[in-house]
Amino acid sequence: MKILFVHQNFPGQFPHLAPELVRRGHDCRALTDQGNDRPSPVKTWRYKFTPDPVDPRATRLGRNYTTHSDRGVVAARAAMTIRDREGFSPDLIIGHSGWGETLFLKEIWPNAKLLVYSEFYYRGAGQDVGFDPEFSPGGFDQVMIAQGRAAHLGQALIHADRGLAPTEWQASTLPATLRPMVDVIFDGVDTDILRPDPGAHFTTPSGQVLRAGDEVLTFVNRNLEPYRGYHIFMRMLPRLMRERPNAQVVIVGGDEVSYGAAPKGAKGWKDIILDEVKDRLDLSRVHFTGKLPYADYLRLMQVSRAHAYLTYPFVLSWSMVEAMAAGALVVGSRTAPVEEMIRHGETGLLVDFFDQKAWARQLAECLAEPGRFDPIRARARAEVIAKYDLKRVCLPAQVALVESLVQGA
Repeated sequence: MKILFVHQNFPGQFPHLAPELVRRGHDCRALTDQGNDRPSPVKTWRYKFTPDPVDPRATRLGRNYTTHSDRGVVAARAAMTIRDREGFSPDLIIGHSGWGETLFLKEIWPNAKLLVYSEFYYRGAGQDVGFDPEFSPGGFDQVMIAQGRAAHLGQALIHADRGLAPTEWQASTLPATLRPMVDVIFDGVDTDILRPDPGAHFTTPSGQVLRAGDEVLTFVNRNLEPYRGYHIFMRMLPRLMRERPNAQVVIVGGDEVSYGAAPKGAKGWKDIILDEVKDRLDLSRVHFTGKLPYADYLRLMQVSRAHAYLTYPFVLSWSMVEAMAAGALVVGSRTAPVEEMIRHGETGLLVDFFDQKAWARQLAECLAEPGRFDPIRARARAEVIAKYDLKRVCLPAQVALVESLVQGA
């Protein structure tokens, strides 16, 4: 097959799928944004998208659609050039629905099958909107805005042949009429690499060496922000560190915003939240690493005695499943995305997202009695191997779906 991947940050969710399809003999190419500097495993074309300013008074709820449909137009024009100048005509297009890139590709290649990665469908209630009143206040305006944000996501699936979602809960956010066309296959984690290592060690930015078996609490996200519970974690930390005077806390993540709104006058939430509590913390035991190279991050997960993961009802982070695979004891928020992966007392522990006292209490227990929770660590890793392993479960299922789309045409 001739396969075209379309993703503004390629390889995005497809770092393993594209090379595997090439290995199986398929001709794979990619189309991505010119500003994407990530290495590509296949021949890649680029489009240049410079969004025009959107007047909120003119577009109102259409602001989001305007931006994403404009990107879709630019991607479609690039596709037309690829078709006319390069003579490339894919049998299958695999794209992400989130940025509008797939909206008009069927107009360029009407005979191609289209598989859309459907990561999340915005709703006005029951998900992230209004979940945390401090940062996401409820109200009918927010409900309408959320519905407006979903317009291009629904359109992307309507024009697709199949959809792909990474978890059952994320698929469940779709409207009932669209849900049957979406397969659920997790992206997969490499449990051959992500595995416990009793000899692991991690060096903090200050030069302190932490080893497997040490009293280490970890918190990891792409960016430190409310959507991932950074404010809850930091506000409970003084209580926890008083109870555990030898604990070392390692916090991984950038100081930008991936989801939700940025704070006024700042690019991210890291220092704003830290400033609330720093006078009550022993900062010599709190280690901010910024974003880590993957090898360092892996060693940190192998060193972790307890790993805190919080999220709004939103897209699940790969890092939580990777922590489980690496043998970390995950204490997660009792929110729907986490509950799909973690059964309390069996494959991890669950705490109410907002209950800071409960977070401190549960994490203190995990740090104080690591041996007591060893069976949970073992069951968590076994669960990941059985359901979410990259090479043996997820990647074969993704390949089977891709190949069936054209073979069954």
